[in-house]
Amino acid sequence: MPNVGFPELILILAVVLLVFGPGKLPEIGKAVGNSFREFKDATSGTSSAPAKPRAKKATKRAVASRSKRKA
Repeated sequence: MPNVGFPELILILAVVLLVFGPGKLPEIGKAVGNSFREFKDATSGTSSAPAKPRAKKATKRAVASRSKRKA
């Protein structure tokens, strides 16, 4: 099997950019990263619960502070 070099990687990335567009690339990268992490955890036998997103807590605080200001 031939080795994949730098020019081939650039060509693959260019095709992916054309197919999915620049807006979807971060989502695709995140999904691929999560998949690799889950695969690694499954093969190593470790089970860790995913961290809870902090953005939800921040939005709850922002909504609570807005309602306090109105009162």
